[in-house]
Amino acid sequence: MTEMRKIRPSLLERAAEAYDFSAPLRAPVVPAEAPASVPAAPLPTRLDDEVDALPEAPLDLDTPALRTASPGGASVRIDRAMLAEKGLLVPGAPIGALVEEFRQVKRQLLITARAIRGGDADKARTILVCSANANDGKTYCAINLAISLAAERDVQVLLVDADVAKPDVMTQLGVRDGPGLLDALGDPTIDVESCIVETDIPQLSLLPAGTQSNTDTELLASGRTQAVIADLLAADPTRIIVFDSPPALAASPASVMAGVVGQVVLVVRADKTSESDLRDAVAQLDGCEHIQLVLNAVSYAPGGRRYGSYYGQEDAA
Repeated sequence: MTEMRKIRPSLLERAAEAYDFSAPLRAPVVPAEAPASVPAAPLPTRLDDEVDALPEAPLDLDTPALRTASPGGASVRIDRAMLAEKGLLVPGAPIGALVEEFRQVKRQLLITARAIRGGDADKARTILVCSANANDGKTYCAINLAISLAAERDVQVLLVDADVAKPDVMTQLGVRDGPGLLDALGDPTIDVESCIVETDIPQLSLLPAGTQSNTDTELLASGRTQAVIADLLAADPTRIIVFDSPPALAASPASVMAGVVGQVVLVVRADKTSESDLRDAVAQLDGCEHIQLVLNAVSYAPGGRRYGSYYGQEDAA
């Protein structure tokens, strides 16, 4: 019997209160179609409704800020106005509800990482962000989680675009694509560190997906993947790696990557993901012992309370 395993109850697990996990995961209790509505539940995390289809930013490849930086060279500039337009976190911006929501997400992940560290210190520094289906907001969550983690003291964050079939991280951040993960996996002579793109967001760097081929899943499933991840972790003992993966029910690399990371963040879209899809996704990702849920696209009534709304409110006279 497959079951969701955790070190300790997580605040993020409260997202699962919208579903019934009392039955075995292989016995779905609702039709495969997405439910018309999700029962109300006290949820710690709410992510913006409009994130399922992020607009592509036009790339002006003649602009120096959009070049791919060489190792040891100048970092690429991430356009803060573009981040704001896409509803992404903006480093240095005033604290608001979205900042607080991702603080909650990362804090729980860091707590779990400390618990994992006793058994596998390297795996404790790896996180896979996934979803059951496409357009659930996983890339949005991966980027925001990476930006939020980069605000921590004494850490370096590497955001890896492991959605090798449809890479989108670099486009969403307005950075030119280049050699990346797949190139390092396919050619042992390539130093993966040479593919990393530094950014002007303090403590945040990027690793593109790289050159696509017909054997991408096989490359990810090879022993070379673990060696490359080990090299990335060994290069900086303060580095945390966040992988953006394909949807678990749409492409096979997600289940492959789940077996080499310490934690999986499974993005569940409240108005779209059915319970059967969620159960199937958990089963696909069962190679990872620690699967946490983030509920996305929760509707809030106008004027209703939202976590983090304390910031920006004026004190009553």
